[in-house]
Amino acid sequence: MTVTSRADSNPRLVAARLVHGVVQKGVSLSNLLAAQLGALDDPRQRALAQELAFGTLRWYHRLDAVLGHLLAKPLKHKDTDLHALLLVGLYQLLVLDLPAHAAVSETVEAVRLIGKDWASGLVNGVLRNALRRRQSLLEAADADPRSRWSHPDWWIRRVQQDWPERWQEILEADNQRPPMVLRVNRRQADRDSYLARLQAAGIEARPLPFGETAIELVQPVAVDRLPGFREGAVSVQDAAAQLSAPLLAMEDGQRVLDACAAPGGKTGHILESNARLAGVVALDNDAGRLEKVTGNLQRLRLSADCVCADAGDPHSWWDGRPFDRVLLDAPCSASGVVRRHPDIKILRRADDLPALRDQQQHLLDALWPLLAGGGILLYVTCSIFKRENAEVVQGFLDRHNDARDPGLDVQWGQAERVGRQLLPGEHGMDGFYFARLIKT
Repeated sequence: MTVTSRADSNPRLVAARLVHGVVQKGVSLSNLLAAQLGALDDPRQRALAQELAFGTLRWYHRLDAVLGHLLAKPLKHKDTDLHALLLVGLYQLLVLDLPAHAAVSETVEAVRLIGKDWASGLVNGVLRNALRRRQSLLEAADADPRSRWSHPDWWIRRVQQDWPERWQEILEADNQRPPMVLRVNRRQADRDSYLARLQAAGIEARPLPFGETAIELVQPVAVDRLPGFREGAVSVQDAAAQLSAPLLAMEDGQRVLDACAAPGGKTGHILESNARLAGVVALDNDAGRLEKVTGNLQRLRLSADCVCADAGDPHSWWDGRPFDRVLLDAPCSASGVVRRHPDIKILRRADDLPALRDQQQHLLDALWPLLAGGGILLYVTCSIFKRENAEVVQGFLDRHNDARDPGLDVQWGQAERVGRQLLPGEHGMDGFYFARLIKT
């Protein structure tokens, strides 16, 4: 998307560039955010651009259907930048209910900034027509499941098949804004004392019921406002992800492997949970992502043996010493965290699932020999699709007679045939699956 220099100060155009990068170029939102938002000097403008980008992608399928009713004919391929701007404009009017004058005029100004003055009348007309026809457009969108739920058709069918009694609840939860959740570093303070620090800083928060480290903020804030953040007193991590370390049931003197560790949130939690471990190996096959693990641990004032290697090929990195605990946070569809990463609904494809399942099975088989007798392997995904979760673990148990599932005696989520599933929004958490396997 070619822009003039003034575009850097237009949050609507920045948001459209983010949407365009995801939809047209297939780049993940997390890989685009820093560079694009960094062009905006005003924190309020950055916040607006982020809201517009996340919201437009969250409601992409619905907004795209509405736009189809408003355009006399589809835009040409060279005008996909206009398509993104129009979606951002519709999000402002139909979802955020921003004042029409500001939303329309600023979006039209963004059209001029990309050098397409000829389209300013088109964009103005489409957005004002959307306001006039709002009710009928939304009714038409509700008639089609794809636009009603703002999910791909294949995704809706998969959720209906896996969760026939709760599929609507799941899809609705996917489209909600997620809470900002913190993990208190128990090496530095307990949760109650950190809640007091938040209160003193004028930040309203509450403890979450499961675990001893999770705090939910009533309103999100910039991390720089969090007391002690730079010194490692607290991290940002969803409450579901914070369940992993306690489920490992680590004991003093044990060796722990965090496979597929990046960006390092669970590695940090493991180290915070027990100061007397014999050692922690944080493994990832992406050097750039492994740098994030190192950076996060440095902020937390903790250390692990960070290794860049393929968890599925232990012969290339394993020293032969068994691990007492293995955390396999397996690559997956990420279907349980789309409220935090709405671009997943656009980037993920149905034919990704078989390859992911093969990778999950391979990783389980490859890491199992590294586990000491009596040790625990915790299999985790941020997916709600059963073919990545209980079906994978059941297949592993069928192949390995030295593995058993003792079950999880917890009060959250629901028991599956093997393991336990949290659905998006359940107890305010993201959608995660956990299975704890013991080597007999």
